[in-house]
Amino acid sequence: MIKLISPRTLRKLGILGMNRRNVGYIGRYNPRKNFRLVDNKLFTKTAALDLGIPTPELYGVIDHQFQVKRMVAELLDRESFVMKPVQGSGGKGILVIVGRQGNDFLKPSGAVVGIDGLQRHASNILAGLHSLGGRNDQAMIEALLDFDPMMAQYSHEGVPDIRVIVFRGVPVMAMIRCATHASDGKANLHQGAVGVGIDIGSGASVAAVQNGKLVTRHPDTGASFEKLKLPHWQKILELASGCADMCGLGYLGADIVLDRQHGPMLLELNARPGLSIQVANQEGLIKRLQIANEIADQAADAAERISMARHEFNVANMVPLAEQAAALS
Repeated sequence: MIKLISPRTLRKLGILGMNRRNVGYIGRYNPRKNFRLVDNKLFTKTAALDLGIPTPELYGVIDHQFQVKRMVAELLDRESFVMKPVQGSGGKGILVIVGRQGNDFLKPSGAVVGIDGLQRHASNILAGLHSLGGRNDQAMIEALLDFDPMMAQYSHEGVPDIRVIVFRGVPVMAMIRCATHASDGKANLHQGAVGVGIDIGSGASVAAVQNGKLVTRHPDTGASFEKLKLPHWQKILELASGCADMCGLGYLGADIVLDRQHGPMLLELNARPGLSIQVANQEGLIKRLQIANEIADQAADAAERISMARHEFNVANMVPLAEQAAALS
């Protein structure tokens, strides 16, 4: 039988809840005027390119319904791409195309999407079906990343992405979200992807979770998450930390992907990052955020913030969540 943890114990464990996140961090450190840049993926991409931050190539944008047929016709010349809502959230509305079968398009699962299906998906995006607040939206088409081959065994039918929580420019907690067949090739935990906690100190795996349960292997490839260690870890942290200055948010989630040729690239930013990253890391956010606040006050620059974070949040210095809960029970 699973024993429920009381709210009092959760507080002692340092678990950050939604109300405290919204009021104490998002509401306090994220100016409302800056949300627009983060909530709009096209604005984020433009700002990143202006600062020389690498991001996937933009093939085109559909603004109006009358443009749908023309844009889809142009996609007949491409073997792969990603179509997504500019103001989407939670991975909704993202269509990944990895190949062609005549005039049809192939999803990572091998499912076929015809021209009519692609047009219908674009039209639904414009109508706001997948967007924040159901607002009318734009559809953007990006290059499909050629992700680092060493990550292939950890993600199935899709590209894995790395989420880094950044507070006042300090990288606080990270995880990699690995696509599965159940998640339809999307790195979305709510749809069945696996979240693997990553040690800020080394870039190595801490724990892995799928559908709220701890796992040790990828459900489709069988690869052991215990052996996972991310390459380019320092560059990943530098990229995530730099995004805080770019968007003017004190508390954010930076989503990063590893491209075979270009290394770490910014995928998108999130002004309201989810809290399941705590489960993947088996560690609460509250204590880390308090330490990060001190680091931000003391560090002279971004390099020192990252160096101090790598030391303070090294997994060797952390007590696993299960052990903390047992000690409090």
